[in-house]
Amino acid sequence: MILIITLNPLLERRFTCKKIISNQVNRNANLVISAAGKGINVSRQLKALGVKSFNFIFAGGNNGKLLKDVLKHEGLEFSFVPTKSETREAVVNISEVDKSVTSCFTPDPQILTTEVDEFKLKLEKTIQNCEIVIFSGSSPSPEADSIIPFGIEMANKYDKVSICDTYGKNLQECINSSPTILHNNFFEIENSLNITLNSQEAISDLLTQLYKKNIKRAYLTNSDKDFYASNFNYFYKIEPLKINTIDSTGSGDSFVAGLTYSWLQQDVFDESLRFSTSLSGCNAESFDVCNVPIEKALSYKNDVKILPLGKKIKLIDDSPHEI
Repeated sequence: MILIITLNPLLERRFTCKKIISNQVNRNANLVISAAGKGINVSRQLKALGVKSFNFIFAGGNNGKLLKDVLKHEGLEFSFVPTKSETREAVVNISEVDKSVTSCFTPDPQILTTEVDEFKLKLEKTIQNCEIVIFSGSSPSPEADSIIPFGIEMANKYDKVSICDTYGKNLQECINSSPTILHNNFFEIENSLNITLNSQEAISDLLTQLYKKNIKRAYLTNSDKDFYASNFNYFYKIEPLKINTIDSTGSGDSFVAGLTYSWLQQDVFDESLRFSTSLSGCNAESFDVCNVPIEKALSYKNDVKILPLGKKIKLIDDSPHEI
């Protein structure tokens, strides 16, 4: 079972118009109410790849009820801890002609200590029955900051693979807990750790520090620009797909879904990286979020270039069963 933890899910109201005109009433918009949040996006992309996953979330208020209805409609399995605070929501306006997207979010919910305790209790039990656990998205409030580090420690305790894709004040604590795999984009990690990745030396230093924390693989993506990754203490620079970006929302989540899919397929590191990078790029070519067909990602993966940095590539079988 693939377990996905989303502490701060989102109810989206997506309005799509042919063209949005400022300071006017824009009629005849198409409205779609959808479930979002990084982990839910990962789950949706995995479903498109033919992989089932199980979501564990917080949900509260009327937005939480509607969010659960949408998840059921999408066929995404889930369990939840109810919260006194309302689940956050967003209004997303899409202009097809201008290829523009604007979003407005409500404040994050405030999670109670009792709700955190209930979440941790259920989380430890659920982790014991999964193969891979994915922690996606930020913590909604300080009370919930300890959940992801706790979950990573439980994954290590029960010998499970953990993928951490979070950011915020608790990122360093998450890193210290030693997830198997770490993913962040440049903006998230620079702001969360108060560092600057303005040179290849700074990036290599960070990857070295992550390896010393017993993180097996790390991925530092950078929108449509070149990015970096590590496989143990071997470092790489990656040239992503050259694409016509329409909406990059969820591209990082498609990347994480690709890593998960490739791990299940026991792909070696470079094949996993090519596929995940291709999936991420294909996602940005559409307003649709995390619903890339596997055939499309596979057709572009060989366009991804991987350049080793420093030491020569390690000529061993580094597929997941050897890690």
